[in-house]
Amino acid sequence: MATTKVVCEIPGTVCRLEANVGDRLSEDDPIVFVESMKMEIPVGAPVDGKLTEILVSEGDAVTEGQHVATLET
Repeated sequence: MATTKVVCEIPGTVCRLEANVGDRLSEDDPIVFVESMKMEIPVGAPVDGKLTEILVSEGDAVTEGQHVATLET
């Protein structure tokens, strides 16, 4: 099995965790929501897989390109 890194494409603040470790996700299912410029933007699964790790918590500041979660594919 391979792993896939989920990266945030915008800087902001994590405002909500939408998925839990162990969840099976389809491509584009939201994992976390990031608030940026007063908008909530989902960070979704890039591929189908099982969520094995979430590396951020609500309230954390994230940067563009930051690894926020890991999927097992």
